[in-house]
Amino acid sequence: MRSARLLIAALLLTAGLVAHADGNPRVRVETSMGKFVIELDTERAPLTVANFLEYVRSGFYSGMVFHRVIANFIAQTGGYDEKYVEKLTRASIANESGNGLSNRRGTVGLARTADPHSGNSQFFVNLADNGGLDPQPSRWGYTVFGRVIEGMSVVDDIGAVATGEAGPFERDAPLKSIVVIRIEEVK
Repeated sequence: MRSARLLIAALLLTAGLVAHADGNPRVRVETSMGKFVIELDTERAPLTVANFLEYVRSGFYSGMVFHRVIANFIAQTGGYDEKYVEKLTRASIANESGNGLSNRRGTVGLARTADPHSGNSQFFVNLADNGGLDPQPSRWGYTVFGRVIEGMSVVDDIGAVATGEAGPFERDAPLKSIVVIRIEEVK
Protein backbone atom coordinates (compact mmCIF):
# COMPACT_ATOMS: atom_id res chain seq x y z
CA MET A 1 0.00 0.00 0.00
CA ARG A 2 2.82 2.40 0.88
CA SER A 3 4.59 1.74 -2.42
CA ALA A 4 1.34 2.45 -4.29
CA ARG A 5 1.00 5.81 -2.52
CA LEU A 6 4.61 6.68 -3.31
CA LEU A 7 4.04 5.79 -6.97
CA ILE A 8 0.92 7.98 -7.09
CA ALA A 9 2.76 10.87 -5.44
CA ALA A 10 5.60 10.54 -7.97
CA LEU A 11 3.13 10.50 -10.86
CA LEU A 12 1.36 13.58 -9.50
CA LEU A 13 4.62 15.45 -9.15
CA THR A 14 5.71 14.60 -12.69
CA ALA A 15 2.27 15.61 -13.95
CA GLY A 16 2.70 18.99 -12.27
CA LEU A 17 -0.20 18.57 -9.86
CA VAL A 18 -0.07 20.27 -6.51
CA ALA A 19 -0.20 17.47 -3.95
CA HIS A 20 -0.68 17.70 -0.20
CA ALA A 21 0.45 15.35 2.54
CA ASP A 22 -2.35 12.93 1.67
CA GLY A 23 -1.33 13.06 -2.02
CA ASN A 24 -4.46 14.84 -3.23
CA PRO A 25 -4.53 18.24 -4.96
CA ARG A 26 -6.89 20.94 -3.70
CA VAL A 27 -8.64 23.87 -5.30
CA ARG A 28 -10.20 27.00 -3.80
CA VAL A 29 -13.53 28.05 -5.28
CA GLU A 30 -14.13 31.78 -4.79
CA THR A 31 -17.74 32.81 -5.36
CA SER A 32 -19.75 35.98 -4.89
CA MET A 33 -21.07 34.35 -1.67
CA GLY A 34 -17.72 33.23 -0.23
CA LYS A 35 -15.01 30.61 -0.64
CA PHE A 36 -14.75 26.87 -0.22
CA VAL A 37 -11.97 24.33 -0.78
CA ILE A 38 -12.30 21.04 -2.63
CA GLU A 39 -9.90 18.14 -2.17
CA LEU A 40 -9.67 16.07 -5.36
CA ASP A 41 -9.35 12.27 -5.42
CA THR A 42 -6.73 11.45 -8.06
CA GLU A 43 -6.59 7.79 -7.07
CA ARG A 44 -10.25 6.96 -7.58
CA ALA A 45 -11.15 9.45 -10.32
CA PRO A 46 -7.93 10.16 -12.25
CA LEU A 47 -9.56 11.04 -15.60
CA THR A 48 -12.16 13.30 -14.01
CA VAL A 49 -9.63 15.10 -11.80
CA ALA A 50 -7.22 15.64 -14.72
CA ASN A 51 -10.09 16.99 -16.84
CA PHE A 52 -11.29 19.29 -14.04
CA LEU A 53 -7.78 20.62 -13.39
CA GLU A 54 -7.33 21.44 -17.08
CA TYR A 55 -10.44 23.62 -16.89
CA VAL A 56 -9.23 25.18 -13.61
CA ARG A 57 -5.77 25.97 -14.98
CA SER A 58 -7.19 27.58 -18.12
CA GLY A 59 -9.38 29.95 -16.06
CA PHE A 60 -12.48 28.43 -17.66
CA TYR A 61 -14.67 28.74 -14.55
CA SER A 62 -14.11 32.47 -13.93
CA GLY A 63 -17.36 34.37 -14.50
CA MET A 64 -19.56 31.27 -14.46
CA VAL A 65 -22.74 31.14 -12.40
CA PHE A 66 -24.35 28.48 -10.29
CA HIS A 67 -27.20 27.74 -12.71
CA ARG A 68 -28.91 24.85 -10.90
CA VAL A 69 -29.53 24.92 -7.16
CA ILE A 70 -31.95 22.53 -5.50
CA ALA A 71 -32.20 22.80 -1.72
CA ASN A 72 -31.20 19.61 0.10
CA PHE A 73 -29.95 18.12 -3.19
CA ILE A 74 -27.21 19.85 -5.25
CA ALA A 75 -25.60 23.16 -6.25
CA GLN A 76 -24.29 23.03 -9.84
CA THR A 77 -21.99 25.26 -11.91
CA GLY A 78 -19.52 25.08 -14.76
CA GLY A 79 -21.63 25.63 -17.84
CA TYR A 80 -22.98 29.18 -18.13
CA ASP A 81 -21.71 32.73 -17.80
CA GLU A 82 -23.60 35.56 -16.07
CA LYS A 83 -25.79 36.11 -19.16
CA TYR A 84 -26.60 32.40 -19.27
CA VAL A 85 -24.58 31.88 -22.42
CA GLU A 86 -23.28 28.31 -22.46
CA LYS A 87 -19.49 28.12 -22.73
CA LEU A 88 -17.86 25.81 -25.25
CA THR A 89 -16.20 22.80 -23.66
CA ARG A 90 -13.66 20.18 -24.59
CA ALA A 91 -14.72 16.64 -25.43
CA SER A 92 -16.60 14.61 -22.84
CA ILE A 93 -14.76 12.05 -20.73
CA ALA A 94 -15.41 8.47 -19.69
CA ASN A 95 -17.65 7.95 -16.66
CA GLU A 96 -15.72 6.85 -13.54
CA SER A 97 -18.74 6.43 -11.25
CA GLY A 98 -17.85 2.85 -10.31
CA ASN A 99 -14.86 4.11 -8.31
CA GLY A 100 -16.21 3.31 -4.84
CA LEU A 101 -17.01 6.94 -3.94
CA SER A 102 -20.60 7.80 -3.06
CA ASN A 103 -22.60 11.00 -3.64
CA ARG A 104 -22.70 11.96 0.02
CA ARG A 105 -23.14 15.42 1.51
CA GLY A 106 -20.14 17.59 0.70
CA THR A 107 -18.82 15.47 -2.14
CA VAL A 108 -18.28 16.89 -5.60
CA GLY A 109 -19.61 15.12 -8.69
CA LEU A 110 -19.36 15.53 -12.44
CA ALA A 111 -22.63 16.56 -14.06
CA ARG A 112 -23.74 14.88 -17.28
CA THR A 113 -26.73 14.32 -19.53
CA ALA A 114 -28.59 11.01 -19.87
CA ASP A 115 -25.53 9.76 -21.78
CA PRO A 116 -23.33 8.30 -19.02
CA HIS A 117 -20.13 9.40 -20.78
CA SER A 118 -21.15 13.02 -21.46
CA GLY A 119 -19.50 14.76 -18.49
CA ASN A 120 -17.09 17.59 -19.25
CA SER A 121 -16.97 20.93 -17.35
CA GLN A 122 -20.10 21.06 -15.20
CA PHE A 123 -19.86 19.88 -11.62
CA PHE A 124 -22.03 19.89 -8.51
CA VAL A 125 -21.68 19.76 -4.75
CA ASN A 126 -24.02 17.39 -2.95
CA LEU A 127 -26.01 19.28 -0.32
CA ALA A 128 -27.30 16.01 1.16
CA ASP A 129 -26.57 12.29 0.88
CA ASN A 130 -27.69 11.46 -2.67
CA GLY A 131 -27.25 7.71 -3.00
CA GLY A 132 -29.67 7.77 -5.94
CA LEU A 133 -26.86 9.36 -8.00
CA ASP A 134 -24.53 6.41 -7.36
CA PRO A 135 -24.12 3.63 -9.91
CA GLN A 136 -26.43 0.63 -9.74
CA PRO A 137 -26.02 -2.80 -11.35
CA SER A 138 -28.39 -1.72 -14.13
CA ARG A 139 -27.16 1.84 -14.76
CA TRP A 140 -24.27 4.30 -14.58
CA GLY A 141 -24.04 6.85 -11.79
CA TYR A 142 -22.50 10.29 -11.45
CA THR A 143 -18.74 10.35 -10.86
CA VAL A 144 -17.64 11.64 -7.47
CA PHE A 145 -14.16 13.15 -7.78
CA GLY A 146 -13.69 15.27 -4.67
CA ARG A 147 -15.08 16.61 -1.44
CA VAL A 148 -15.45 19.98 0.21
CA ILE A 149 -12.95 20.16 3.09
CA GLU A 150 -13.38 23.85 4.02
CA GLY A 151 -16.29 26.24 3.66
CA MET A 152 -19.24 23.86 3.49
CA SER A 153 -21.26 26.60 5.18
CA VAL A 154 -20.76 28.71 2.03
CA VAL A 155 -22.07 25.84 -0.09
CA ASP A 156 -25.03 25.48 2.27
CA ASP A 157 -25.74 29.21 1.88
CA ILE A 158 -25.70 28.77 -1.90
CA GLY A 159 -28.07 25.83 -1.51
CA ALA A 160 -30.53 27.97 0.44
CA VAL A 161 -31.00 30.82 -2.07
CA ALA A 162 -34.31 31.56 -3.76
CA THR A 163 -34.59 29.93 -7.17
CA GLY A 164 -36.90 30.05 -10.14
CA GLU A 165 -36.81 30.90 -13.82
CA ALA A 166 -33.64 32.53 -15.20
CA GLY A 167 -32.03 32.43 -18.61
CA PRO A 168 -32.93 29.18 -20.37
CA PHE A 169 -33.98 27.49 -17.13
CA GLU A 170 -37.63 27.24 -16.15
CA ARG A 171 -36.77 26.52 -12.52
CA ASP A 172 -33.90 25.88 -10.08
CA ALA A 173 -31.77 28.86 -11.20
CA PRO A 174 -30.80 31.31 -8.45
CA LEU A 175 -32.90 34.48 -8.79
CA LYS A 176 -29.83 36.52 -7.85
CA SER A 177 -26.71 35.35 -9.70
CA ILE A 178 -24.08 33.48 -7.72
CA VAL A 179 -20.87 34.03 -9.64
CA VAL A 180 -17.71 31.93 -9.60
CA ILE A 181 -15.02 34.59 -9.38
CA ARG A 182 -12.21 32.07 -9.80
CA ILE A 183 -11.12 28.53 -9.05
CA GLU A 184 -7.43 28.06 -8.35
CA GLU A 185 -5.15 25.37 -7.08
CA VAL A 186 -4.14 25.71 -3.44
CA LYS A 187 -0.39 25.60 -3.02
